[in-house]
Amino acid sequence: MLLAFAACTQKPVQENINTSEAKEREYIRAIEGEDEDLNLEEITRGEVLISYSDCAECHKEDKRAKGPAFQNIAKRYPNTQAYIDLLTRKVISGGTGSWGSPIMSPHPELKEEDAKAMVSYILSLEK
Repeated sequence: MLLAFAACTQKPVQENINTSEAKEREYIRAIEGEDEDLNLEEITRGEVLISYSDCAECHKEDKRAKGPAFQNIAKRYPNTQAYIDLLTRKVISGGTGSWGSPIMSPHPELKEEDAKAMVSYILSLEK
């Protein structure tokens, strides 16, 4: 009887895995595009700037917190100057809606060049 019960539960577990993967893909909604080369010096500077910022209050590198994981952001957006510029404006101005209901707090005190370096670092993370 126990074997029959275990066999019955295997299919829903597989369906849950597929549902989980589908939800993750829908959450990330990757944008098609060719990656451009990023400046290693700028990436390194961005990593340092992030480590001294308040980013960790809402973001983690590899898992969701209040906001999306940095790796999920890297999975969604191609490494292009257009998306670096877009995300730089989002970091400075704040916003909502791109990742559901969390609100991105504005950071008007950030210099544009610093925000660009931070975004470059995020987009450089392993996809």
